[in-house]
Amino acid sequence: MDTMRERFITVTTELLTEDPRTALVLADISAASFGQAQQAHPDRVLNVGIREQLLIGVAGGLALTGMRPIAHTFASFLVERPFEQIKLDLTHQGVGAVLVSALGSYDWPAGGRTHMSPGDVALLDTLPDWTIHVPGHPDEAEALLRHAVADGDRNVYVRLSNHSNHAPHHAEPGRFLTMRQGSEATVIAVGPMLDAVLAATADLDVTVLYASTVRPFDAKTLRATGHTDVVIVEPYLAGTSNNEVHQALADLPHRVLGLGVPKAEHRHYGSMDEHLHAYGLDAAGIREQILKFTTKQQPKQQPKQQSKQQSR
Repeated sequence: MDTMRERFITVTTELLTEDPRTALVLADISAASFGQAQQAHPDRVLNVGIREQLLIGVAGGLALTGMRPIAHTFASFLVERPFEQIKLDLTHQGVGAVLVSALGSYDWPAGGRTHMSPGDVALLDTLPDWTIHVPGHPDEAEALLRHAVADGDRNVYVRLSNHSNHAPHHAEPGRFLTMRQGSEATVIAVGPMLDAVLAATADLDVTVLYASTVRPFDAKTLRATGHTDVVIVEPYLAGTSNNEVHQALADLPHRVLGLGVPKAEHRHYGSMDEHLHAYGLDAAGIREQILKFTTKQQPKQQPKQQSKQQSR
């Protein structure tokens, strides 16, 4: 099976041929894979080199001319480093682009902190009207990328990762998919966290929702579960979507547990699986945290006081 990034390269090459409005802006990352596309479309495949602020600036300029630009590099260089340009050259100017990242939060631990971006979605949450897709499988990545490019002139972030579920689950963009129904609580699995969540909750009486689009947040499907205890498991900064759940259930007493990558930096750079274990994002860690959250704590029984006659 190909990776999400490999599928992105294939699909984007096709889109450049199919739609003359589509353009691609690169900052060296993946540039070699687009060599033929650049030869075929030299005016619409642009590599600005290791200049991430310029990457976004060029995308904004192309959007101003009516093009539908796709900007691509690693997540930390696509969202965090040029954030001011995202804020000004896209959002402030009222134009849209499709940002497609790679590596995510923990995909290449050997690359160190510079190549990890657990805060990317939280950062984009400070800006209005962004659509954010977090596919969990290459097939979903293809469908969501095609949808993003065709999505008018909206700003869209497609967050790709080496972390993938074993099978695709095609939800309508912007809608959560109900994977399992239960009576105790709702667990929302975001993108590549689904397999671990399903394994963690296999014998638990909970509803499991799958989210491959997190913004806009599907409050309607969450409310339809009827549960006010909600756990959301995300492959980036823990608690990123907690406020979305709070807003969805604002008129109801409710509890929310946000699981994800902690703020504290994990400095032992091992494999992706080792990082997931350290973050408590493998099946065992997720299960333990869900059980602590959902277990009803019964108040301790106070010993009955004996009457004075009984105590004599």
